[in-house]
Amino acid sequence: MTRVVRFHPALFALTCALVPLALAACEETTSQQKPQTPPQPSAAYPYPYPNGMNSWGQPMGQPAPIVGMSPTPSLPQSAPPPVTAVPPAPPPQALPPAATGPYQQGMAAFAAGDLSAAKGLFQQVIQADARAHHAHYSLGAVQERLREPEAASSYQKALSITPDYEPAIIAYAMLLARQGKLGEAEKLLTEKRAIMPRSAAVTATLAEVKSLQKDTGSAQRLAQEALKINPDYRPAMVVIARDHYRNRRLDLALYALQAILDGFGADNPPRDKENPEALLLRGLILREQSERAGAMDNFRRAVQRRPDLVEARVQLAAMLLEAGNGQDALPLLEGAVKFDSDNLPAHLALGDTYRLLGRYGDAKREFEWVLARDASMPQVHYDLSLLYLFAPSVPGMTAKQQVAEAISELKKYQELRRKGVRDDSDELLQRAKLKEGELAAAAAAAVEAPAPVATLPSPPSAEDAGAPDAAAPAPSPPPATPPSTPPTTSAAPPPAPAPSDSSAAPAPPPAPPPTDSAAPPPAPAPAPAPTPTSSIVVPFSAPPPGL
Repeated sequence: MTRVVRFHPALFALTCALVPLALAACEETTSQQKPQTPPQPSAAYPYPYPNGMNSWGQPMGQPAPIVGMSPTPSLPQSAPPPVTAVPPAPPPQALPPAATGPYQQGMAAFAAGDLSAAKGLFQQVIQADARAHHAHYSLGAVQERLREPEAASSYQKALSITPDYEPAIIAYAMLLARQGKLGEAEKLLTEKRAIMPRSAAVTATLAEVKSLQKDTGSAQRLAQEALKINPDYRPAMVVIARDHYRNRRLDLALYALQAILDGFGADNPPRDKENPEALLLRGLILREQSERAGAMDNFRRAVQRRPDLVEARVQLAAMLLEAGNGQDALPLLEGAVKFDSDNLPAHLALGDTYRLLGRYGDAKREFEWVLARDASMPQVHYDLSLLYLFAPSVPGMTAKQQVAEAISELKKYQELRRKGVRDDSDELLQRAKLKEGELAAAAAAAVEAPAPVATLPSPPSAEDAGAPDAAAPAPSPPPATPPSTPPTTSAAPPPAPAPSDSSAAPAPPPAPPPTDSAAPPPAPAPAPAPTPTSSIVVPFSAPPPGL
């Protein structure tokens, strides 16, 4: 053990994470690691990650999620239990026949994302067997996903029936932590640990709470104690890696995850190579380090093992959207909102997916859902501006309304974004204003274009109303027309008359002779204009789409 202490600090820290006997030295080494700087924004996205999310798939400014504590029993087992969607496993004991079927159906409904059906089926089990503590726990797990306050009561009911039921202890403590009640969670776990000192699950969960309290030394120490109780307890290993991650000791976190997922050769095989929480955590780190292929592979494996792991679904879908692959991102995000209907990043990314796929009405609905719950999120305003600016047509909106809303959303985004962020919002705003000017010019041209009627003769005056067939009055009587010459009906004007003798005064301009009711006079001009009651059809009464 003395020679191990002389290794490189990173190797030594991981050895400590896996060998509980080196606890004290491990704490000293890990506490001195320099935190790494999170990735900085780039010009391509207004934030380090698209959709306004940080490295853990939450809106910028929100704390890191509590990704784990899988409710795994802490007793050593001959083979690792299969990881299934929460509720984690069938009941440990036989149920009455009336309860067995509904319990299995509830498990299947949860795995399919039908939480409402799963809730009703677990309630049927409780009606058939009110002392089924695992059914109360399973009901609480579904109620927690549905954001129902009764989840805490269901966990407490399971513990009142079986006080040492570890999955319910873990679930209730982590529910309190998610609600920000870290003190209450610590108190519950400390009391249970005094009653159950040999429970690796309770000790590891207390380590998780200590990590959330930013007490990394206590977190590492308690996780090591859990491994002393059960050297094969995988959640305790994940707690060690997750605490390193929270404190930005990414190299140590990756080393611990390698021990869990890959191992170190034939003599030190992986502890749990398909652990979904470990895969998710490693995917987050690899994404920060711009290792896209490795990150996507880890996220994909996590989703395959735990379909209800919403964080892995959102992260994988976000990376697919970065590549413009909305088709593959769609089922991931639609499943995410089934398992967690109030997840803001999932709804935000789903709106982007609908926009890429041309489902503009659905995209608008998702963005408005996010806006109604958190109007202070800059990215939702940015995404709405893209929708209004580039969608050919948004249901219920004109082109003019779209461009006006795009300008408004871009300005709102610039008000809410972090100071000093460089992005393309100014370029988009300039483009939106140019489009607004084009639409206004097209509308003005359509309204102010010269009407064709301006080149036609004026309609007959009121003084000519007495003669229905009369033409315009002539200034002087016209020369007589020979009787043998029939009146012409040509639209062309008649030829000028021959001049008379020199003694006669110059003849006035020719005019059509008066007509009688028998025959119409020759037409002096083209066909008369339409009557004043007719309308002139203006080309493009509204600007065509795209202007």
